Amino acid sequence: MEIVVVGRHTEVADRFRRHVEEKLAKVSQLAPTARRVDVEVTHENNPRLAGVSERVELTVRAKGPVIRAEAAADDRFGALDIALDKLTERLRRSRDRRKDHRRSNGVLPPVDVRPYDEVKAAEPPPVPEPPTLDRPGDAVERQLGDSPVVIRQKLHHAEPMTVDDAVEQMELVGHDFFLFIDKESARPAAVYRRKGWAYGVIELNSKVGGVEPVSDLT
Repeated sequence: MEIVVVGRHTEVADRFRRHVEEKLAKVSQLAPTARRVDVEVTHENNPRLAGVSERVELTVRAKGPVIRAEAAADDRFGALDIALDKLTERLRRSRDRRKDHRRSNGVLPPVDVRPYDEVKAAEPPPVPEPPTLDRPGDAVERQLGDSPVVIRQKLHHAEPMTVDDAVEQMELVGHDFFLFIDKESARPAAVYRRKGWAYGVIELNSKVGGVEPVSDLT
């Protein structure tokens, strides 16, 4: 597994590179198909952000979805530890989901030989279907399988707008991201806050063959 360490607005010492390689050695245990881990270290020069001046972003590139985690602290060693804890948890969840998927696809359910009437009497009552989202403002909540995770869905009305208008709307509502329909491309998109006065924008390409890359607004 290749580990690539790069610095953004900062130099990365060999001591920190060796520390990263030691820390990331266990990634291959949780993600055996991982081909590479990208480590990006960023230094924030603003003295008012001294408590989070060092940011470390970890990206695992393997067969399947990309898994990423990041954290900021007053030193890069601490930021690495926090980011690695987040990454480890996400890798474990991904591994467990793969195990559950293989188990459900590879094992046939037992055959129930009880009489039909007995089987029907033992069945739990049917779970009502969740309400559909028909009008802007409608929201529904559902539980993710048997886990305690609750997913809330809400329908919003979207007027086509420019990226500049989307950034302005995001600032007005005080959120860190804002979903919209790009007026020029007619594609679903999202703007998000990065650092300071920097923003990012992601567009989705519904055509077969891939997804549009992320472009950063600085």
